[in-house]
Amino acid sequence: MYTIFAILIIITSILLVIVVLVQNPKGGGLSSTFGGGGNQIMGAKKTTDFLEKATWTLAIALISLSLLSNFAIPRNNTDEVTEIKAQEQIDETIIPNLPVNPAQE
Repeated sequence: MYTIFAILIIITSILLVIVVLVQNPKGGGLSSTFGGGGNQIMGAKKTTDFLEKATWTLAIALISLSLLSNFAIPRNNTDEVTEIKAQEQIDETIIPNLPVNPAQE
């Protein structure tokens, strides 16, 4: 089950990177500083809406898959078993008879 979540997370991450890289920059920021501040007048408005919705959908899916994968992580309860066995071994050890007050001898 955990491998399914891991594969879905990897696929979602790759798709999110591709969708973000396909988007045109909105202007401002670093690109406009170096002369790339020209506006696109005849751009396709519907493409921008689709890419923005795809970005948000993939981001939400990635976060959800990451949180849900927490429940699918295999957990071994061997730590508790070894602690119990170690405590039993400590309890069963033979303690030599020591004098009550060694200074009296």
